Amino acid sequence: MNFNSKTVSNVTSLSIRQIDYWDRTHFIKPSVSEATGYGSLRLYSFHDLIQLKFAKTLLDKGVSLQKIRKAVIYLKKNMPEIKKPLLELKFLTDGETIFVITENDKKIINTLKSGQLVFSIALGKIVEDLKGEVVSMQKDKTYSVTVRGRKYSVMLRVDTEDGGYWIESPSLPGCASQGDTIEEALEMIKDAIEGHLEVVDKKRKVKKAS
Repeated sequence: MNFNSKTVSNVTSLSIRQIDYWDRTHFIKPSVSEATGYGSLRLYSFHDLIQLKFAKTLLDKGVSLQKIRKAVIYLKKNMPEIKKPLLELKFLTDGETIFVITENDKKIINTLKSGQLVFSIALGKIVEDLKGEVVSMQKDKTYSVTVRGRKYSVMLRVDTEDGGYWIESPSLPGCASQGDTIEEALEMIKDAIEGHLEVVDKKRKVKKAS
C-alpha cells in the first residue's frame, strides 16, 4: 500500500506541516512519489511510515529534532552500509542522547557522545501498531443511507493514495463515489444512488413505451 500525507498524519500523529517540513529538509522523504508542485501528492511506503513513527516516538521521549538529525548524519557517515538508520537499527535514548545497538549487542554506539543509557525504543511494537492501523483502514465500514424513502447499505473505505474516502453501494453495481470526509462521502453516495435510480427509471419508461 501507498499512503498520502493526510493518511500518514492520521497514522503517525505527525502534523501535515511536520511531514512537509521533514520532506523539504531531506530528513524523511517519501520513497514512492515526491511532490512535484502545488497540488501534487507525496506517497509514502510502509517502511517510510515506520521511520516517521519512530522519529515521532523519539520526539515524544524528549529528543529534539536537531539531535535526531545529528544522530542520523553520524550513522550515515560512520555506517555507510546502513541506508535508513531509523528503519534498520536498534535505538536507545535517555531523552538527551541517542544510542545505537550494533549486531554485537554488547557494543553500543553513542551517536551524540554524551549522556547515560536509560530506556530503549521498542521498534517491534511500533511496527505492529502501524500494521494494526493499516489493517483497520483497509477494512470496509458499513453505513446506511436513505434515498427516496428507502434505505441502502453502503461500504466505506479509507483511500490511502488519493486521500479521503471511497464509498459504494453493493446492491447497485457500479454505484460508487468518494469524499474528503466520511460525511461528504455519505452525501456523495446519496447523489450517486439518486443518479442511478434516475437512469433505471428512464430505462423503464423507454421499455414501456416500446
